[in-house]
Amino acid sequence: MRPFLAASLAALISLPAAALPPERLDQLAEAVRADVVSWRRDFHRNPELGNQETRTAAKIAAHLRALGLEDVRTGLGPTGVSAILRGRRAGPRIAIRADMDALPVTETTGLPFASTVRADYRGQPVGVMHACGHDAHVAMLMGVAQALAAVKDELRGEVMFVFQPAEEGPPQVGEVFGARRMLDEGLFARFEPHAVYGLHVWSSLPAGQVGVRSGPAMAAADEWTLVLRGKQTHGSKPWDGVDPISVAAQVQLGWQGILARQVDITRSPVVLTTGAIDGGVRFNIIPDRVDMTGTLRTFDPQVRADVIARMQRIADHFAAASGAEAELRVVENAPVTANDPALAARAIASLRRGLGDDAVVEMPLLTVAEDFSQYATVAPTFFFFVGSTGGGVDPATAPANHSPQFLLDEAALHTGVRAMLQLATDHLASP
Repeated sequence: MRPFLAASLAALISLPAAALPPERLDQLAEAVRADVVSWRRDFHRNPELGNQETRTAAKIAAHLRALGLEDVRTGLGPTGVSAILRGRRAGPRIAIRADMDALPVTETTGLPFASTVRADYRGQPVGVMHACGHDAHVAMLMGVAQALAAVKDELRGEVMFVFQPAEEGPPQVGEVFGARRMLDEGLFARFEPHAVYGLHVWSSLPAGQVGVRSGPAMAAADEWTLVLRGKQTHGSKPWDGVDPISVAAQVQLGWQGILARQVDITRSPVVLTTGAIDGGVRFNIIPDRVDMTGTLRTFDPQVRADVIARMQRIADHFAAASGAEAELRVVENAPVTANDPALAARAIASLRRGLGDDAVVEMPLLTVAEDFSQYATVAPTFFFFVGSTGGGVDPATAPANHSPQFLLDEAALHTGVRAMLQLATDHLASP
């Protein structure tokens, strides 16, 4: 038997007998289904970028107060919201997190509730879209809060609901991402969770399935910038200046050699991507500066440090060879997202119990990243994926998260609510 299945079976055998039965959870999830769909459509039509989620936060806070939850806090990090539900008896404390922010993407889905919002992102006018599904995450957690509030007198323990800004990133490079900032501003100062749960809708899975993994699940993410400074001159006389565009081209090719020839990617995957190169304003002028930016994804801290050192060395040497200067800056946006093995075994067993064996599939390592990883500095964490691609569409070819055509099948909302209810109630009923 594979270790993944063996651990799940062992945890299933030890599930608490006092947990709410699956058929009761089915009823609770069904009771909030219509509200969750309505909330999701409203948030989808009215997306907000990171640290600007004021409308979203206000609707969340009003809902949590209406449910009678305690310690409803707003303004964390700076637009985050949290609240606490306390069961009738003492017991475990868990936190459940949903991210709220949208992306600078112009929507092309054609949905009747598609976003037409425009905003400014790092000095550029952009469309704004929930192209990653955070609208669904918020709506599902609001539904989970409503369902648990309906049975709080039957529960042991406490649940903190965490609605986090800026998972996709703050407005400016180098600013602190949402999870870390909420923690720094005292999210858990008065509530110490025994575990933190989170989920993400995922286009590569069909609606109705959830994806799970024990141990490392998603990569660490670094955002890097490289400034190359040369000497401006007329394009007809390049020998009178120092061309940073040529240096940028050499650095770009040199960096790809790191992955191709210098790092054992069979032991630890690495992705190094350049997302933008900006330099020059006119066809016949060699500029004095080129700016490059991109992302580095790794799974091992030592490999990460080694790759960054190689990036710096290659940039410095190519720049020096041409008489230019290189300035590299690397900002860690999120460490590796890793599910605590013991918590994962229990959680996977709960999901199989609530959704059925066929609905729970094992995920491969993913080079996407999530700042949910920051919560692991406080307590064991478990993060899973909810399939979002509807029937008749091959998940392998469906528009991916972050696409302007990302299309969520709303059946995923019910699956996510039902899954999180199972995880929460099983955990609260445990010793």
